[in-house]
Amino acid sequence: MQPQVPLPARVPAHAPQEGDGIAVGNGPVIIDAYIDFQCPFCRMFEESSGPLLDAMVTEGQVTLVYHPMAFLDAMSTSRYSTRASAASGCASDGGAFMEYLHTLFAHQPPEGGPGLSDEELIALGLRVGLTDAFAACVRDGVHLDWPPYVTARAAERGVSATPTVLVEGAAVRPHPGLIRTAVAAALHHPA
Repeated sequence: MQPQVPLPARVPAHAPQEGDGIAVGNGPVIIDAYIDFQCPFCRMFEESSGPLLDAMVTEGQVTLVYHPMAFLDAMSTSRYSTRASAASGCASDGGAFMEYLHTLFAHQPPEGGPGLSDEELIALGLRVGLTDAFAACVRDGVHLDWPPYVTARAAERGVSATPTVLVEGAAVRPHPGLIRTAVAAALHHPA
């Protein structure tokens, strides 16, 4: 089935073949994490499950695919979800997606306001070691057409809330213990 929104002309580095996320690691079990950088529950998910996910990537158990969505654009006055997701694509181009993801959640703005400005998004990237190429990518809006594509692909997969976690395509509540159990089962009983 073809996506409703066409594949952007340019997808970020480290995107999977479908172009709808950023892949981290190369383990045999695929975890898909659908997030929105403005979603408070996504921040809580990252705080509680992030260390486990990082460890499973480091240990070579999983390939973690983050899908930064523009799900909550209406909850800001400046399309913050789209802009932050696009900036995360620029961070992936610069080789610092995970560092940037962590800092975006650590500096998450409240829902209902403008969110961080592009210059604030750039400043956070520079703090995690990204360069002027990252700044130019954000300022030029290189990946602004990518978050709507990611969001449309997520909707086609039945994702209707953030965070949504899939382990080998099966929905798992975004809780570290449940994710660990699902990954262990997938490792011991590959499809």
